[in-house]
Amino acid sequence: MESGMPKEKSFFPLQVKSLAVSMTSPPQRGFYMTQVMLRLLAIVFTSAAISVMITSGQTLTMFGISFSARYSYSSAFRFTVGADVVVCCLSLLSLILLHFLSRPNSNPSNFFYLFLHDMVMTVLMISGCAAATAIGYVGRYGQSQTGWMAICDRLGKFCYRVTLSVVFSYLAFFCCFALTIMSAYKLKSRTQSEANK
Repeated sequence: MESGMPKEKSFFPLQVKSLAVSMTSPPQRGFYMTQVMLRLLAIVFTSAAISVMITSGQTLTMFGISFSARYSYSSAFRFTVGADVVVCCLSLLSLILLHFLSRPNSNPSNFFYLFLHDMVMTVLMISGCAAATAIGYVGRYGQSQTGWMAICDRLGKFCYRVTLSVVFSYLAFFCCFALTIMSAYKLKSRTQSEANK
């Protein structure tokens, strides 16, 4: 009887430890899979926004006079395309960073850099979206106070493709925003777990 008791005591902590690992492993896996999926979506959306915007040019001829609309004529649209390019590249780089952070022996403090990275992408994306939305609104509806006329009734293809590009940019922004919240939550949970040790 006495010889059997130590075996039960040594087996019990091992069982509890293995149970804890099995309970914490799926959420970790789910977190990293969600991160990878959102970053891939951000890459897809920004790539789509760039390709649609740079091919949005349209030429219109009225009374023998040719009028052309290009995204490059607007500083706001150029800024939006630049923001999409930067966020697309940063999303690719963040996949590499996420791969190193997913290792068991990674430093938890590195999650701060991931959070900072995602926050910069979010701010950059909303800046580009806001700039394109503002100038796009004027192009579609005009502004009588300043004498700016609406052009979308004449340049429908250009306005449609610009609108589609801005929608893709907003979708990329929502991906970046979700990543920022997830990174902040992960950083907070890691900090709390270290404080409880």
